[in-house]
Amino acid sequence: MTDLPNGFTGFSHRDPNFVSAGDALRGSRYDDTPFAARKQAQARNLAEAWSPAGAERVGAGVAAEGGSDAVARGAGARPLSQLSSAASDVLRFAEQGTAAAGAPRFDPDKLARIPEVDRRWAWVEIDLNAIRHNASAVKQRLNPGTRLMAVVKADGYGHGAVQCAKTALNSGAEYLGVATVDEAIALREAYVNAPILILGEPPATAIPLLLAYKIMPAVYTAEFAIRYAEAADAFGVSAPFHMKVNTGMNRIGVRHDEVVEFLSQVSFHRALDLVGTFTHFATADSVETLDFQIQTKRFIEAIAAMRAAGVDPGIVHAANTAAAIRYPDVHFDMVRLGVGLYGLHPSQATRTMIDLKPVMSVHARITDVRTVPMSEGVSYGMNYRSPGSVKVCTVPVGYADGLRRGLSGRTDVIMQGQRCRQVGNICMDQCMFEVDLRVYGNRRRLDPQIGDEVLLVGRGGDSVITLDDMANTLGTINYEVACGFGLRMTKVYV
Repeated sequence: MTDLPNGFTGFSHRDPNFVSAGDALRGSRYDDTPFAARKQAQARNLAEAWSPAGAERVGAGVAAEGGSDAVARGAGARPLSQLSSAASDVLRFAEQGTAAAGAPRFDPDKLARIPEVDRRWAWVEIDLNAIRHNASAVKQRLNPGTRLMAVVKADGYGHGAVQCAKTALNSGAEYLGVATVDEAIALREAYVNAPILILGEPPATAIPLLLAYKIMPAVYTAEFAIRYAEAADAFGVSAPFHMKVNTGMNRIGVRHDEVVEFLSQVSFHRALDLVGTFTHFATADSVETLDFQIQTKRFIEAIAAMRAAGVDPGIVHAANTAAAIRYPDVHFDMVRLGVGLYGLHPSQATRTMIDLKPVMSVHARITDVRTVPMSEGVSYGMNYRSPGSVKVCTVPVGYADGLRRGLSGRTDVIMQGQRCRQVGNICMDQCMFEVDLRVYGNRRRLDPQIGDEVLLVGRGGDSVITLDDMANTLGTINYEVACGFGLRMTKVYV
């Protein structure tokens, strides 16, 4: 067992007989079998499901993969050698048929182990080395002893919270920041033991979860603080928290000139433990600096007032990615690295100040190729008409996957290093692009086939499409676009 910096106790590894709060919550109320025992039984059943019985029924005649590969290629799929073992087993079984083997038996547990990447021809790749690079690049700019918080809310800005959190922690981060109780629980259930701060105040009804999973909330109302302390005291544990200070953004927090008064209202409770004090800058990414300076002054004065009143503010933190890069004077005890962790710049001003590497790329395979006669329309509304000298290709990525409908006809895809224009309205689950069949200049003629891979975001050869490109077209910010791609698409970590 290890002591965490916030006073919580974490487990460096999980005892097989240990039942977490999550285990208890997931346990059926109608089954009196101890949950740990049921988990062991499930593990045994899963192992038995993966016996060689299925392979025996298929027979030795499919030992050679040629026929199965042909089936896969006929549908434009990856060769069997590139599929998961589970997917390969299923395809071999389908090719062989069932006449000699009797009725097919599709084991649900076995089928469930076919990975998501084998279920759809579209995915997001997450470069964990880029995460390491970005965390280290910011860490190097900090004063010795200044901590780094990795903000992994919104499923790591669409990049996958668990994997990104673990990578960031291995790259110098010491704290994690999230937005919701469920986000924090997901990290704990993935055996992430670092201190976790919810950057807002959750509902009081979630307090038992905070205590069970050892999650710290932001606190800025006396009502929540007292209920949190009372619940902790009833269980004989402390109630650690960070106080949020409103220095001018006027979103949440205790007013900067009322922090001492607020603490006097709640500090009588023995269970409360003020671990940190923080604020958030509204304009750290802006060219205009007046509001930033006002917020900084108010925060420094609030911290000074707390200390004058004999209150230890704990870990003092204010800097988001933009402030961490642009304003070293506000690093204080810890900085919170959000968009920068994912290789996204918060403003033009930071691009020349630090080298950040993009983490996300968006990939898909062509599912349809057709020559559309001249003047015939494509997609909803038919606001695109074929010029007759193109092939129109479809990929299974749409606005439900994060490819915003507002990008229709205003973005490209990259195929074999060449940019190809997206055409027609982007649909919920699919979009189309055109491949120009004409040859001119140094342009190579492309011959698109079903199964060919294309890039919607990323670099291919000399061509690149960025989240910034899409954000600029849409009139929004790059990490809003990133969050969208991370909602439904399978994430592949490389």
